[in-house]
Amino acid sequence: MSVDLAHIRQIMAEADCLYPDAEVEAAINAMAAKINAELADRNPVVFCVMNGGLVFSGKLVTKLNFPLELSYLHATRYRNETSGGELFWKAKPEISFMDRDVLIIDDILDEGHTLGAIIDFCRHAGAAAVHTAVLVDKDHQRKARPDLKADYVGLSCVDRYVFGYGMDYKGYWRNAPGIYAVKGM
Repeated sequence: MSVDLAHIRQIMAEADCLYPDAEVEAAINAMAAKINAELADRNPVVFCVMNGGLVFSGKLVTKLNFPLELSYLHATRYRNETSGGELFWKAKPEISFMDRDVLIIDDILDEGHTLGAIIDFCRHAGAAAVHTAVLVDKDHQRKARPDLKADYVGLSCVDRYVFGYGMDYKGYWRNAPGIYAVKGM
C-alpha cells in the first residue's frame, strides 16, 4: 500500500492544536496522582491497549509509585483507517489477572466499543475489579453504552478526529507532541 506522505504532512500542517504538550503532561500528572491514591494498595495488573495506548501508558506508568505488573493487549476496530469496524483481537492478555484488580490504559474513549469489549473480557476472565484510564474522553452522545465511563480521564475533547500522544491519523502522527484535530473532521 502506497502512502501519500505529502498528505500526511499536510494533515499536521493544517491541524488545530487542542492541547499543547504541557497541558497533556499536566493532565497525565493529575491522573497519576489520583491513581496512586486509589490503587497503590491493590496490586493491579496494568494493561496498555496497543497501539494507541502506547505513548500515554509509557508516560503514565513511570509516575505510578507502587509495584505493579505491566503488560499489553491489542484489540482494534480501526486497523489504520479513520472509521471503525468489527472488534478484532490481535493479542489477548498473557498475564493472569484472576482475582486481581486490572487497570486498562487506552488513548481515547470515543464510542467505547473497544474499551467496553476489553472491560467485559477482563470481568468474565475473573478480574476482581476493572479500572480504566484514558487520556482523552470525546464529548458526544454516541457512546456504545450509556453507562460506560472511564475511571480516570486526562482531558475532554470536542467531537472531531483527533491525533497525537498515541492516537493516529491513518497510522501516522501517534508521535505528535500534543493533541491535534484534523481540519474539517
